[in-house]
Amino acid sequence: MRVDMPCCSSDACASSAGTSRRFRRVLWIALAINAGMFIAEIVAGMLAGSAALQADALDFFADAANYAISLAVLGMTLRWRAGAAWLKGASMVVFGLWVMGTAVWHTVNGSVPHAPTMGAVGALALVMNLICLVLLTAFRDGDANMRSVWICSRNDVIANVAVLLAALGVFGTGTGWPDFTVAALMAGLALHGAAQILRDATEEWRGVRVMPPTIRRQPNKE
Repeated sequence: MRVDMPCCSSDACASSAGTSRRFRRVLWIALAINAGMFIAEIVAGMLAGSAALQADALDFFADAANYAISLAVLGMTLRWRAGAAWLKGASMVVFGLWVMGTAVWHTVNGSVPHAPTMGAVGALALVMNLICLVLLTAFRDGDANMRSVWICSRNDVIANVAVLLAALGVFGTGTGWPDFTVAALMAGLALHGAAQILRDATEEWRGVRVMPPTIRRQPNKE
């Protein structure tokens, strides 16, 4: 059954919450953090031979791209924002499948990553993602585009905790199994988050998802 959408949740006008300068500033901060951490973690992951770190690095890259997309569609109609969220969900599916393949490859080759490097870089990544999550929490109940940004950040924090546990596991066992297991779990988390984002985006694209009243009526604040 189709639900009629109010003006500020339809193609007729853009969401005032989505165009707020505060949200734009938060996205720029998150974009800078994620781009920087991608470079740091991809180098560390390759040097340490860690599938979990490389997976987390690619997650930072995907998030940086997602924040850039979110900035590009701010102030556009709900359909444009829903389309951007759908694109982000699809990219998370690709990321999840790639990480799963990487975990299998490392398992077959029996590589053992460098646990201290995993722990140090994983701790730094956790701090950076916690900062992003705190900044984005205020927008977690917005449209599919805003919610997708928060879901990505939430997943990142969970993944970073898992990377730290993997580092402890590698250090304690002297094998790569904890690293490979965490990489596979991160892939599953990405696929689960992608399903949430794609569901919300599809509902908004079809016009069957009604925005919460607090979001529809939010004024354009600085």
